[in-house]
Amino acid sequence: MNDDVRNIVLGLVATGISASLGWLARTYLWRRKLRRQQAFFGLPDNSESLLVVNRDAGGPELTVTRHDVFALLELSALIKDCRAHARVVAHDAAQQGFGERTEFCLGGPASNRRMAAHLASLVPGVRVNTDGEPGPDRGAFRIGGDNYPMEKGQSEYVLLARLTMGRDARPVFLFCGQRAITNQAATRYLARHHERLRRRYGTGSFVLLLKVVNSEAYGPDVVELVADVTRAARASLPEPAGAGGE
Repeated sequence: MNDDVRNIVLGLVATGISASLGWLARTYLWRRKLRRQQAFFGLPDNSESLLVVNRDAGGPELTVTRHDVFALLELSALIKDCRAHARVVAHDAAQQGFGERTEFCLGGPASNRRMAAHLASLVPGVRVNTDGEPGPDRGAFRIGGDNYPMEKGQSEYVLLARLTMGRDARPVFLFCGQRAITNQAATRYLARHHERLRRRYGTGSFVLLLKVVNSEAYGPDVVELVADVTRAARASLPEPAGAGGE
């Protein structure tokens, strides 16, 4: 074998080794990213999750709004990326505890009984005005001592929460909005920012207050992070002055 042939063979071998190392490195990084995403969502390979859907407030019991359907599609894509499976359950049929399966619960407490139960037990510092009569406080959030009223189509709020009740328990994700379009905005925010949220919170609990800006013009796309309200949301609200008195 002359020098030219030897150099060609060595070049081919070096190229093959470099390509193999590059493939192994990319595979390792992809798997590490996948495992981190699976840990954040509580979705190991082939696991099952629950998508708990609400009904359109004031509408038929099992009516799901167009924006909530879009929100479910956003969540389904995230679940598929984790190589897991989803089962859609109506809010009044999900009669089970939490922690065994990852749960994604969608909608406000007026239209989702499961959400109402989660707010009461997991984030007692949050109150949502569920009064069906029109008024300035309809749908308003109260978190700690702060109120967040809804200006329909202009300034609307939604809670995005990841909550766990133990080290080995699967998380519950809440998307509690003042309108259906804000639920979709929260799922889209999670889809876009879950890596940043994972870096900040790991597999711990958080409750974020988001504001959807001018949804009449921009739909669910313009979302601002108002505050991390985890501490206030998970603490019980103070009793009003004079409560319990005669």
